[in-house]
Amino acid sequence: MKNKKSIALLGSTGSIGQNTLQIVRTHPERFCLKALAAKQNAEKLLEQALEFRPEVVCLYESQKAGELANALKGKGIRVVTGAEGLLETASLPSVDQVICALVGAIGLRPIFAAIEAGKSVGIANKEPLVMAGHLLLGRSARLGVNIFPIDSEHSGLWQCLEGRDFKTIKKLILTSSGGPFREREKDFGDITPAEALRHPKWSMGPKITVDSATLMNKGLEVIEAANLFGTPSEKIEVLIHPEALVHAMVEFVDGSHLAHLGITDMRLPIQYAMSYPERLDNHLPTLDLAGAGSLRFEKPDTERFPCLELGYEASRRGGSMPAVLNAANEIAVAAFLEERISFPGIAKMIETVMTRHRVLENPGLEELLGADAWAREEARGGIA
Repeated sequence: MKNKKSIALLGSTGSIGQNTLQIVRTHPERFCLKALAAKQNAEKLLEQALEFRPEVVCLYESQKAGELANALKGKGIRVVTGAEGLLETASLPSVDQVICALVGAIGLRPIFAAIEAGKSVGIANKEPLVMAGHLLLGRSARLGVNIFPIDSEHSGLWQCLEGRDFKTIKKLILTSSGGPFREREKDFGDITPAEALRHPKWSMGPKITVDSATLMNKGLEVIEAANLFGTPSEKIEVLIHPEALVHAMVEFVDGSHLAHLGITDMRLPIQYAMSYPERLDNHLPTLDLAGAGSLRFEKPDTERFPCLELGYEASRRGGSMPAVLNAANEIAVAAFLEERISFPGIAKMIETVMTRHRVLENPGLEELLGADAWAREEARGGIA
């Protein structure tokens, strides 16, 4: 990387976005920010814009966009808003790479726009690869555009698989810390949002933290891995690994395994997606295996955590079903955080919506977005 790589960061005010900004601070000689986008945190976006001085900032929700524009007046920073603003931010001519960390389905169209504009894309949010992974991977392959996974598990798989002959692969293995309720045997109906948000290993946003508590994050990751690596879900295994040091493994046909290990810090997979094919120093603590002690692995309990099996089912059924699963889960998690449904009610709501859905076998983007909207309405109707 002889020249600075120009970055557009979508979702700059969330945890992934702030970790990405920390990487830019660590390596100002390698990266510069040309665009920032956030959903609604105008105050944080203003602070970031004043520090990094991008060409464009996008505030998706328009209520405070005028105030943001006034605050940045005379700074040489253009303010855009809404869905069109996100598309413009993702396809800015001066940008080399788009990092997408927007929560929810709103990141899907901007990723397609980035690919069409010839930008490499680092995807941190699961939804685009879950909803439309086959479309995204197909479009990027035709245009010769790279898509880099930023999820720690999928980054680990990518690094283990790099340069390998896929005919030699027997199984892909994703690990999970097990979340805050790994050892809880009963009273799941009494779980509060505050309890679900206390993740034992990772510091993340509320939605993905609840997904980790239900193991839906692993269900989504199974779909994501199947799409990213062209592997059927039957060849993808999930193991509970409480120490959260082994992020992914690959089993080869001869029985040997290759594992990816690292500290629990999202800056590792983010930076690799940004610097690929180089590896840069990051001034983070090194992995202390001697201090870690034993490494444990367990089979997940899908009776206590049915969301994982729902992810496998959605992957097996394919078509529009992963989009429906994802949308219903977003509504269910929001309802749980607002204390309108119980913790077990998350899985029940998702299963109900999936049961009612008639799968579209080979959906295009508009059909997937239609299935997403349908599932949200069905889920909301189940809460009322």
